[in-house]
Amino acid sequence: MFRRKKNKTRADQQRVGRAAPSSPPPAYDDSVSRGRGGQTHSTDSGVRRIAFHCQLAHGSPTGIVSEFSSIRQLYEMIAECFDIDSSEILFCTLNSHKLDMTKLMCGQLALDDFIFAHVKGRPKVVEIEKAEDALGLTIADNGAGYAFIKAIKPDSVASKIEGIYVGDHIEKIDDCSVVGSRHHEVAKVLKSIPVGSVFTIRVIEPMKSGFSEIGAKSLGGNKKSQSIGTGRETLRLSSKGPAKVEAIDEVMNVAVEKINFLLESFLGISDADLAQTIWEIGSGKANPSDLATALQDSDLSDFGFTDSFVFDVWGAISDAKQGRLRKTQEFTEEF
Repeated sequence: MFRRKKNKTRADQQRVGRAAPSSPPPAYDDSVSRGRGGQTHSTDSGVRRIAFHCQLAHGSPTGIVSEFSSIRQLYEMIAECFDIDSSEILFCTLNSHKLDMTKLMCGQLALDDFIFAHVKGRPKVVEIEKAEDALGLTIADNGAGYAFIKAIKPDSVASKIEGIYVGDHIEKIDDCSVVGSRHHEVAKVLKSIPVGSVFTIRVIEPMKSGFSEIGAKSLGGNKKSQSIGTGRETLRLSSKGPAKVEAIDEVMNVAVEKINFLLESFLGISDADLAQTIWEIGSGKANPSDLATALQDSDLSDFGFTDSFVFDVWGAISDAKQGRLRKTQEFTEEF
């Protein structure tokens, strides 16, 4: 733990864009284990102010960020806290500094979440022979122009290649930069490479710490759930307007989780925000045909969702609304 200066006021400690001092900075600050996550404050005008604690995942003092509406704004505030460029941030995890994709931050944060930012580490160039049509990669993106590997299927082409790991940011495919591309665009490029071809990818791994095996401790034996929305409310980020505080909707949460699983199965991408948009489009539709029409008429038409995908999404929405879909553990399909 780090020592704060005694003359530091409470207001100073909660100032956005400033990391709490330390001497020297720890490789890992376990203050999250004492329950310090997001905080809500009321200003003099009565306006609700929501603040979140954050650290760099490889080790840093604790900073506080607030008043952001989008992931890009959040990255900028985290970068300001720690005197780095926002382009150094690959992605964030919630309530764990470990490289755990089950805790990947998407477009929603529970109000008690603690944010850990994973930043760029060592670049690598890896040669791959595409022996099969599917490489076995699930691609996600950070909402700010970086696609990265969220999962590698066991016994796949990618699983047998040294130098490619979960969390690696895909920067180039051969000599073509994919920085700024969405996950589905990167997946499409990889899928278009002919079977039998040899190509290279340049990836950047997240910066690592010598304390990568340390886990956040929990007081009283209480463990925080891995799923977003464990509190009473969540903060939903938006690139088109202000962030919104919303009550937890368990039906929506389980449907979105299942739809995201289907995105991984059919398209090789992971995107909880896209899954939630699909839920919003489909939750009020009467049948799969109406859902297919609505998706085709929406901004998602470029994805070219197949009839099979739409039918499975409709099944997920119906099952969630009827209470037949409950836990992540029930999603046992392989892809």
